[in-house]
Amino acid sequence: MFKTLRGFEEKKLNHSGRSHVGETMQIEGDLRSAGSLDVAGLVNGSIFVSDIIITESGSVRGSIESTNVEINGHVEGKISADIVIIGKNAVIKGDIFFKNTLKTEEGADIDGYIKRTNNGKKNTEEDIAIEEIVERGDATKPKVVHAVQRKEAV
Repeated sequence: MFKTLRGFEEKKLNHSGRSHVGETMQIEGDLRSAGSLDVAGLVNGSIFVSDIIITESGSVRGSIESTNVEINGHVEGKISADIVIIGKNAVIKGDIFFKNTLKTEEGADIDGYIKRTNNGKKNTEEDIAIEEIVERGDATKPKVVHAVQRKEAV
């Protein structure tokens, strides 16, 4: 509870931690929040939040850095997150870097580079085995030699 100068008590603010950019709203500039963000309008700037959902009507022109990203609208810029979920109506023009999970629904339009980043993840035995196979290349591959013998009639 907060007390005003006159001694009256006001109701305690109860926020869910989610902010909302409405369909009719346009934001110019970067957004930073420790909470979550729902974008149904237009954001021209970079977004740094813990969780973001871009609805079908939402657009972001700038980079997104978040723990969880769900995209159903438009994004023009780099996306960096632990978990990225891309809906069937999403249109993305930019690179996607994810740590743990990437889920893409059929129909999504992605024009960019997709890369899993490990950021300190230690190589597992499977990762090491795959790297050895890749590095080995053609050096250990047996060469196939075809020889044709001709016998001449005497």
